[in-house]
Amino acid sequence: MPFAPVRVLIVFYSYSGQSSVLIRRLAAGLLDEGVEVRQERLQPQQTLRFPLGSISKTLWLMFITLFRTRFAIQPLTLADDESYDMMVLAGPTWSWNPSGPVLALLDQYPGLFRQRSVLAVISCRGYWRSHWRYLRKRLLGMAANPCGPLVFSHPQREPWRTFGVFLKVAGMAPERSSSLFSRFYPRFGHTRQQCDEAYALGRQLAARLKTGSTQEQLRSFKNLP
Repeated sequence: MPFAPVRVLIVFYSYSGQSSVLIRRLAAGLLDEGVEVRQERLQPQQTLRFPLGSISKTLWLMFITLFRTRFAIQPLTLADDESYDMMVLAGPTWSWNPSGPVLALLDQYPGLFRQRSVLAVISCRGYWRSHWRYLRKRLLGMAANPCGPLVFSHPQREPWRTFGVFLKVAGMAPERSSSLFSRFYPRFGHTRQQCDEAYALGRQLAARLKTGSTQEQLRSFKNLP
């Protein structure tokens, strides 16, 4: 009798496109190892434009997301009782918190997480710890097994990283501005090396799932020291 294929559900939100790039590579690693992958991208009910187009709008978004403002999402196309060996929950950090659409998902679909191992994938400037603590607490409260996290920080040093991301969201192009700024902020987003890392992690995760790793072993699957 043939073995049932390993199945992974990926639910993610991507505002600027950086999370979707990482997820695409992670999924490719899983698929190349023969894992069945289903992806569900969260769609906000109200369009969130990137870039926002002004400094004032960017400051306002930073302010409201500091208080974990929810952004309502379109209904999901999947059911709570579908069978998966692991769920991946991915998205960016907004003002030290999960993004508004991910927060709405946690509120609206608690049954989706119940009794499942959920691997967190976080795209961020670098301030991911508060994001992870809150997400882990919510997942535990829904009887899930929180795993990871896999964290991908924008590679520039501070304070250039914060200023660069802020200006990019506001609609500017800091990487093409003054010679001084562009020297320390040469590009926006994740690097090719980080995308390659996401692919390699997808293959490693597939190997763990195929060998029947325990919940404890899956919980320790992360790319941090």
